[in-house]
Amino acid sequence: MVERTKKQSESTGEKKFGVNQILVVLLIIAAFFLGNLYTRVKTLEKGVGTTGQPSAQQGAVPTVPAKVDLTVADDDPYLGPKDAKVTVVEFADFQCPFCGAFSGLNKEMVTNMQSRDASWQPAESNIIKDYVKTNKVRFVWKDYPFLGQESIWAAAAARCAEDQGKFWEYHDYLFTNQKGENQGAFSKENLKKFAATLGFNTGDFNSCLDSGKHEKKVQDAISYGQSVGVNGTPATYVNGKLISGAASYSQFKTLIDEDLK
Repeated sequence: MVERTKKQSESTGEKKFGVNQILVVLLIIAAFFLGNLYTRVKTLEKGVGTTGQPSAQQGAVPTVPAKVDLTVADDDPYLGPKDAKVTVVEFADFQCPFCGAFSGLNKEMVTNMQSRDASWQPAESNIIKDYVKTNKVRFVWKDYPFLGQESIWAAAAARCAEDQGKFWEYHDYLFTNQKGENQGAFSKENLKKFAATLGFNTGDFNSCLDSGKHEKKVQDAISYGQSVGVNGTPATYVNGKLISGAASYSQFKTLIDEDLK
């Protein structure tokens, strides 16, 4: 009887040992997956994707290597020579804060971007300074007013300014005066005040804006942008190669210099 009890005890002990081994293996596997999950969560919290590039929330994502054939219309506002070896095309929304950072004109957003990355520099202002003014690059604006009614009004107002040969002055003033999305900053009344401040012919400007002369054109521009791969702003093409988001000037400089060789 004692011998039988002893054998039962040994058998029970062997079973317990086997179960313990299985539990240890399961715990090791669980720890491995939890470790991976923790690493991914911390990575996302820092705003960095699995590729090591800034995430979309930071206003920049990796360059897309595919080249897109873009149509530059006769009435697309541009700076620089038409026959430049490199054409930079920006799709943008005047209410978009990252577009304000990209332009270098929304100083609060520029500071915000540099607080995330001290080496970050606005692309548009530097491209214009280093390449457009030296006749090496043509910089083209395309509307992509997708953030609401005030985006449509602002884009249409900029086209009314273009009718007076003042698009870029108005462009700069809008980005300098960004104050949130669809909160009244770009109401029609304010857009008219901006034109008056800049010394435009306010009679012609106000009539243009009130008539909705350019609204269908700027709304249709969204469809064109989508057809070439735009799904947010700023979306900027260097000779057809897309850089999406408010990437630092250095990324654009690399592509531009390659194409100028």
